Amino acid sequence: MKLGRAARIVALCALAAIGCVGALVAWLNLRGEDVVRPRAAGTSSPDATLLARGEYLTRAGDCLGCHTERGGRPYAGGRGIETPFGTVYSSNLTPDPRTGLGAWSADAFWRALHRGRSMNGRLLYPAFPYPNYTHVGRDDADAMFAYLQSLAPVEQPNRAHALRFPFDTQVAVAVWRALYFRPASYAVDAQRSAEWNRGAYLVEGLGHCNACHSARNALGATVGTLDLQGGLIPVQNWYAPSLASPLEAGVAAWPRSEVVRLLKTGVAANGFVMGPMSEVVGNSTQHLSDADAAAMATYLQSLATPPESDNDARARTAVAPSERGATLYHDHCVACHGEQGQGVPGAYPALAGGRAATMRSPANLVHVVLEGGFPPTTAGNPRPFGMPPFATRLSDADVAELLSFVRESWGNRAPAVSALEVSRARDASAR
Repeated sequence: MKLGRAARIVALCALAAIGCVGALVAWLNLRGEDVVRPRAAGTSSPDATLLARGEYLTRAGDCLGCHTERGGRPYAGGRGIETPFGTVYSSNLTPDPRTGLGAWSADAFWRALHRGRSMNGRLLYPAFPYPNYTHVGRDDADAMFAYLQSLAPVEQPNRAHALRFPFDTQVAVAVWRALYFRPASYAVDAQRSAEWNRGAYLVEGLGHCNACHSARNALGATVGTLDLQGGLIPVQNWYAPSLASPLEAGVAAWPRSEVVRLLKTGVAANGFVMGPMSEVVGNSTQHLSDADAAAMATYLQSLATPPESDNDARARTAVAPSERGATLYHDHCVACHGEQGQGVPGAYPALAGGRAATMRSPANLVHVVLEGGFPPTTAGNPRPFGMPPFATRLSDADVAELLSFVRESWGNRAPAVSALEVSRARDASAR
């Protein structure tokens, strides 16, 4: 009898605790919220200056990249964004009144960016990077909304997300937000220059660089918008390198003009962009003004260099390259990259001493060998040199031997690549 009473007390306490947690989660998600209603018809048309500014900012935020299905109408949505929890499909941003933003107001659009909520109050999945966009200023959000409202309406119904339970529930999103999201605004650092602050605003907010260049925990959250220490892009398995480390993609020692050149053309004296970053440059950063590209460069060059890790120390341990790897390199790579891995400036990247060849993660090298490597076509580099794919010509073991040779030759001292790593990348590419 006493045990039954004790069990009831424990159960009541557990229910009370669950209720308190639920109330806290609800409060964290609802604080400061107002109901946003559809806009009234007959609002005045924005002027050309506002629309041009909105178009520029929308490009800077790379909205086109996610909100356009491959081969589809611009901004009409429908592109699948794969996550470890399932696929999220981007929404229609054109002003169609039934399937797009035609019934939205500027207030509703601002709330989507700033608070991660749809017009009807539904919590948005953080595949839409509102943890970064929350830093976008209201004037910029209004300009972006005005531009999107000026597009030709496209009637294209939004696709339902394909997420596994319980990640497909609003409860799961609410818990995630309670743990990892706080609405914020960009705070100017008075100790820094106006150019540095502009660069920080673009990198941390509209550019949402840490959405890729940061590691994620088991629930898909990053440490924060200031974390740019590199991470594996979920599902795609491309490695977005650290933007601070001189061993990866840190640019503190580069001439600022070369950082600007990389952002605007996709190529520079010391590096090329490929993979997902190629799309970012093609859709977004090549359209930045010279002043904004320079501001981003200023901010990126100020990032603190992380301390050397054990992995980095081991990466410089010398290993003798294999004869099999040398043969594969001579047969498939030497014509472009040279006998000593020296490459051809402006055309084929150097592999000797190249950071892309010696990075802690070999994921990008594996992807490039299997799928080919293609810098973006940009106004500043309209005819980029590319690399053909070798997925059908080389086995997993061949690719592993070849890349291990590259990572261990000409003074390079990076860990060897295994056939298992190549196999995993091949499987990811096939999805």
